[in-house]
Amino acid sequence: MARQEPPRAPAQSAQDTSPAATLARIHAALPSLPPSERRVAEAVLTDPAQASELSISALAERAATSVATVMRFCRTIGIGNYPQLRLTLAAAAARESALGGERPAPSTDISATDTLSEIVSKIIYNEVRALEDSGEELDVEVLRGAVDAVAAARRIDIFGVGASAFVGQDLHQKLHRIGRMAFVWTDRHAALTATALLGPGDVALAISHSGETEDTVEPLQAAAERGATTIALTNVPRSSLAESADLVLTTCARETPFRSGATVSRIAQLAVIDCLFVGVAQRSFDATTAALEKTYRAVYRRRRPQSQRRAPVGD
Repeated sequence: MARQEPPRAPAQSAQDTSPAATLARIHAALPSLPPSERRVAEAVLTDPAQASELSISALAERAATSVATVMRFCRTIGIGNYPQLRLTLAAAAARESALGGERPAPSTDISATDTLSEIVSKIIYNEVRALEDSGEELDVEVLRGAVDAVAAARRIDIFGVGASAFVGQDLHQKLHRIGRMAFVWTDRHAALTATALLGPGDVALAISHSGETEDTVEPLQAAAERGATTIALTNVPRSSLAESADLVLTTCARETPFRSGATVSRIAQLAVIDCLFVGVAQRSFDATTAALEKTYRAVYRRRRPQSQRRAPVGD
């Protein structure tokens, strides 16, 4: 059977060139950049304010690369020329200062000498930034296409392993609460088995921060071959997972060597999942409200009555 054309989002709008969106785009592109361009990105992200003051040759020298590579990097992230990049970096640095003053750079990893207060500051700062950047970079038209697909789906199969499995389970539970037929698969063999039953009118949604987890990429590809509409949630727009999907939802959270698989990536994923779920739930507002009330009451009675609760110590 020929694959039916999945519901697609309208053509993507012009790329956002705001300072926050540009830095978010650099973060997202970092894993897929060639080594020479990656060094430019790292030099820019380490200190946007200082980078904005460098000539193109000085930045190239700092990144141990060529002026031509810096220009290629500009084009890769959607900036027309180097002067425009400098202006964007200066604006981004000013925005950071206005929002929070002296805060740790988002690219800073936990060090062996950090105090507990510094660890708290770095973790909270990076998690807040992940949410802000993901909101800046999330394409609402693509999200609308994903909402359309899930709202109309006969069944929704969700794939994710490791840390991404928890995010998949969260979406599965949410969809079940409003009466949607959803399944979550955290094992590669089980996921591949499930894809054999998919077809046009179904949705397969795969979650992977890197977009290169084979246990997630392979089931999504298999679902696409069966004619299902495929959705990817990833931090890397040019990853294998993204290339296998009809619709790509992106996060902007940077994992570091010390905090690979960190909570920051899951928080960003959960935020996007919430946006998707609420968009689907809103399509049948009255029925959704009734379903949520029923499922709430199903467990509410399991709570301990007020009269049986222990009084706080000291009362």
